[in-house]
Amino acid sequence: MAEERGVADKPLEGRVALVAGATRGAGRGIARALGEAGALVYCTGRSAAGHPKGMDRPETIDETVALIGHAGGRAVAVRVDHTNEQEVADLAARVRNEAGRLDVLVNSIWGADPMVDWAQRFWEVDLSKIRAYLDQTLVSHVITNRHLAPLMVEANRGLIIEVIDGHFAGYRGHILYDLTKASLARLAYGMAVELARTGVTALSVSPGFLRSEAVLEHFGVREDNWRDAIAKDPYFAESETPHLVGRAVVALAADSQVRRKAGLIHFASDLAREYGFTDIDGRVPDFPRLFDAKMSELASAPSLDEQARWLAAARYWQIHQDPARRELAMALAKALDLEDLGPGLAPAAARA
Repeated sequence: MAEERGVADKPLEGRVALVAGATRGAGRGIARALGEAGALVYCTGRSAAGHPKGMDRPETIDETVALIGHAGGRAVAVRVDHTNEQEVADLAARVRNEAGRLDVLVNSIWGADPMVDWAQRFWEVDLSKIRAYLDQTLVSHVITNRHLAPLMVEANRGLIIEVIDGHFAGYRGHILYDLTKASLARLAYGMAVELARTGVTALSVSPGFLRSEAVLEHFGVREDNWRDAIAKDPYFAESETPHLVGRAVVALAADSQVRRKAGLIHFASDLAREYGFTDIDGRVPDFPRLFDAKMSELASAPSLDEQARWLAAARYWQIHQDPARRELAMALAKALDLEDLGPGLAPAAARA
């Protein structure tokens, strides 16, 4: 009986995982969950002890490793700049020599928030930063997959996960941000196509309204009193900890039929309902449901103030290509006076 519990508690015992971008946020939550599930986790990123911290944040990969160790897991911190191909090649060689295998690769590299001015339209973007931005947010993922995927392909097994933002095909609010996140989803899809005849699976996972270190700090709360921030933002009621997306990755990695999910975008809370796990507080947040309910209220309001109009427009552009949300998209289009749009921008046609 004890052995059975051990298998259930450590479904990834004997596996080796690598989380690129394990310093904070979703990456840290995923690394912790993989370690708690029994995997040996290589935690990589630029922010390490003795080195400058990324994004002017204090978190380091060494802290992530310490958290995994405190929970009884095993992890290794490796400082890597994933935009530097030689450093990534050296990382792949180290994993090959030390562990001899790689079962799960998670790309959660970001660190580009300071490079984005959300108030700028595409014709106002500072082009002096664009190459550094794309190197950090997109090219780094291509480099990482290029050098680490061979360990999986050679063994004919493994799972590659791209961590993105949003599981809708619509717009994410800023031209560079949208370009990168959509490209990462496409990257996972393209890899899945090329891996279809192998035992390796590639897919995308998106968290919801994430209570990352930076978000908690922004609202002036801690994890133990996060509900105090709901008064400032009612949507925060359906936020989630980084542990939820971490548990989603563990569930996928432990699923013997995960290849059936190849190439698709998976939302963390949807996976929680499918696989039967919860966030650390026992909840399964449903941010999209809450957002859509609020948007339905706005769509039926006699008039919209500036903030409400901004929220309604943001949601419309996120969901207008989703046939399942056609009714809400049409209501929002009417409220926003967007009913004369061509088919490329109008609500998607309902499926037959």
